[in-house]
Amino acid sequence: MSPSTRQFLTGVRDGLPFHIVIWPFAAIFGAIAAQAGLNVAQVMGFSVLMIAGSAQLTALQLMTEQAPTVIVILTALAVNLRAGMYSASITPHLGKAPLLTRAFAAYLLYDQPFALSSVKFEEEPELSLSEKLGYFFGVAIPIGLGWYAMTLFGALLGDRMPSDIGLEFAVPITFLAVIAPLLKSLAHLASAVTAMVLALVLDVLPFGTGLLVAACVALFVGAGVETWVEKRKARR
Repeated sequence: MSPSTRQFLTGVRDGLPFHIVIWPFAAIFGAIAAQAGLNVAQVMGFSVLMIAGSAQLTALQLMTEQAPTVIVILTALAVNLRAGMYSASITPHLGKAPLLTRAFAAYLLYDQPFALSSVKFEEEPELSLSEKLGYFFGVAIPIGLGWYAMTLFGALLGDRMPSDIGLEFAVPITFLAVIAPLLKSLAHLASAVTAMVLALVLDVLPFGTGLLVAACVALFVGAGVETWVEKRKARR
């Protein structure tokens, strides 16, 4: 067995706990989307093109509330702004891969592969590029396939599947598990706290626009705190 294959299997193993949450989450999305009037092809297009559960649910909710298209797009983009941070963070590890491999990795750069790979690469910096890619894809591909399959399952069941089966906690728990280990600096904490507080305070705004404001302000707060910390270090 090659080292990259071994790392792929390690990634598969490490990603297994996330399937417990991802599978029912995907099925519920498929069912809700079907109940909202989308056909199976549209539901699957949603999941295959976006492969971003939180953004998909947010966009779907806004669509069912007849929100303006620009609000739907901007809110979905705001929810996925973190992907830009993920890309910048993981590029030093995977950035030297061939173009098509990088493109495929970029498509699969969602929360769980990013979080597990970041920790893995930090703990084992001696891993080669092929081993890092093996681990990353070992986490990402099975979860992605599970997401597609369970979305299709939920979409086919449609009204026959209850959309309210007490899994509202699944999304926040998943994000807490992904994000918490990454909050390692004052800038991270400031940005997270700002986003959390503003998202709650501005929840009264229509069509979830409070989330847009919270995300933008949190980005500026995080960047400002990071700059302030770096200046303090430079003066010492």
